[in-house]
Amino acid sequence: MTLNRGIVNNIKIKSICMKIIIYLVLPCMLLVACSGNDYKDMAQNKALPLKGTWKLISGTLIEKGDTTVTDYTKGISFIKIINDTHFAFLSHDVHNGKNADSAFSAGGGPYTLKDSLYTEHLEYCNDRQWEGNDFNFTIAITNDTLTQTGIEKVANTGINRLNIEKYSRIQN
Repeated sequence: MTLNRGIVNNIKIKSICMKIIIYLVLPCMLLVACSGNDYKDMAQNKALPLKGTWKLISGTLIEKGDTTVTDYTKGISFIKIINDTHFAFLSHDVHNGKNADSAFSAGGGPYTLKDSLYTEHLEYCNDRQWEGNDFNFTIAITNDTLTQTGIEKVANTGINRLNIEKYSRIQN
C-alpha cells in the first residue's frame, strides 16, 4: 500500500507541476515573446496608418492672436509624402507660376512617431532658415483624413505660431 500511495502522490505532484507550467509559465513566455519592438511597431503602424501620400486641404495658423485660414483646394497644391523613416512636402501654385502669388516650396527629413506624437526634423528646405528645426505635432487619423496640430517655432525668423493642418489621403 505504501508503494501505491507513493506513486499516487508522485502523480499528483507531476499533475500540479504541469498545471503550473500550462496556466502560469507558458502564458508568461508568450507574453514576453510577443512584446518585442517589432510587435509594438506593427501595432503602432496599424493604429496610426501614417505612411502614404497626403494632400493638404486646409491650414490654420494662429499667431499673436491673429488667425489665418488657407484653403489649399484653390490656387495652391500641397502634398506630403511619408514613408517608414522620412517625410517630404511639395507645394506650388496651380497657375504654373503665372500669377503674382506664384510660389514653390519643398522640404523634408526624418520623423519620429510615438503613439500620436509626431515630430518632423526639417533637414532640407528651400527656405534655408527653417532647416535644422524640429516640429512637434499631435496627429489624429480618421478614415482618410489626417489632422496635424502643433507649434511651429523658428527662432531666427521670429516665427512662433500654432499650426493646424488637415490632409486627405491620396488613393493609388
